[in-house]
Amino acid sequence: TKTDRTGDPDAFLDRLRAIGPAVPAVALNAKSPGATLALMPWCGPGQTVAFLGMSGVGKSTLASALTGLDLDTGDLSADRMRGRHTTTAREMHAIPGGGWLIDTPGMRELRLADMAEGIDAAFAEITELAGACRFRDCTHGPEPGCAVQAAVQAGEVDAARVERWKKLRAEDAGHSALALDRRRKGKALAQRVKQAKRAKREG
Repeated sequence: TKTDRTGDPDAFLDRLRAIGPAVPAVALNAKSPGATLALMPWCGPGQTVAFLGMSGVGKSTLASALTGLDLDTGDLSADRMRGRHTTTAREMHAIPGGGWLIDTPGMRELRLADMAEGIDAAFAEITELAGACRFRDCTHGPEPGCAVQAAVQAGEVDAARVERWKKLRAEDAGHSALALDRRRKGKALAQRVKQAKRAKREG
């Protein structure tokens, strides 16, 4: 979103394409008139766009460009490279020409749960290789007979993309387990409340 602050945006795009070759990546200057044109493929009637990212990366600037509104923006802190939280709540704005935009507060972490199927689909070539590993519980690290690591060593799969896949799978497993535990505790609490109300009525 800030190509005016870097001399070689292609270097960043190359890193993104290596990690997610099927994910569209666009480098732009959020303050440039061309920014809206670059984002038009995702906008229009029946479309909803949401911006996610840390404070100061240019979400509100892009939102202003797309909607024509004058939304509050803030600069990055020079010492911590973090922006001020200019958007304090989720806001929905109409986009001229059709579609809607959701502007969100800055966030440092986005937790997803129950995304194993989506992760495997996004990293399909690695998932397919994992099925050919010698051991069913292969961690795709130092184990012998790991088809994933063999592909990395042969230059067929990007090592950074494999690490991203492993990290996302681990995060999803942890977050899914935590979400399941919370649901179980919530159901148990609801059951106790229900029993207490019944006992009160009968008493």
